[in-house]
Amino acid sequence: MNEDQAVSALGALAHTQRLRVFRALVVAGPDGLTPSVLADQLDVARNTLSFHLKELAHAGLVTIEQQGRNLIYRAEYARMNSLLGYLTQHCCQDGVCEVSSPQTCTTC
Repeated sequence: MNEDQAVSALGALAHTQRLRVFRALVVAGPDGLTPSVLADQLDVARNTLSFHLKELAHAGLVTIEQQGRNLIYRAEYARMNSLLGYLTQHCCQDGVCEVSSPQTCTTC
């Protein structure tokens, strides 16, 4: 991940609703969620949710898959892990560090 990609991802997450949406998709795991389920879970208007999902997708943090008449949104774990790696890449600058490696999601 380069600096521009990190800024884009962090910018997308720098909004309360988008952060809530992304976290809900992370919790949902590889099955993902439809916009209607997300809207009900988060108690957010569907047109507002659509805008936030578009921003997250543009930043590469979520993927979209058409399944019949439904869209399924999923957290993009590789991108999330890449962002975490970018943020912790030079952790402690060769000093003693409590973190031996960046935490990554390996379950998905």
